[in-house]
Amino acid sequence: MSSERSLFDHNDPAAEAAADARADADVKAGRLVTHEAVKRWIESWGSDKPLPRPQIGD
Repeated sequence: MSSERSLFDHNDPAAEAAADARADADVKAGRLVTHEAVKRWIESWGSDKPLPRPQIGD
């Protein structure tokens, strides 16, 4: 068994706080993609006509 730390073992509180602040700003500004839009996109994968990635406001 390896004693190396994985990517997920690293904790950077400053980076997490910055990411949270960016996410909060996106929500407040309405820069969102709905769950339904993402679900439609994922369900189209592997079909004959996969949908393009959802955009903000979808």
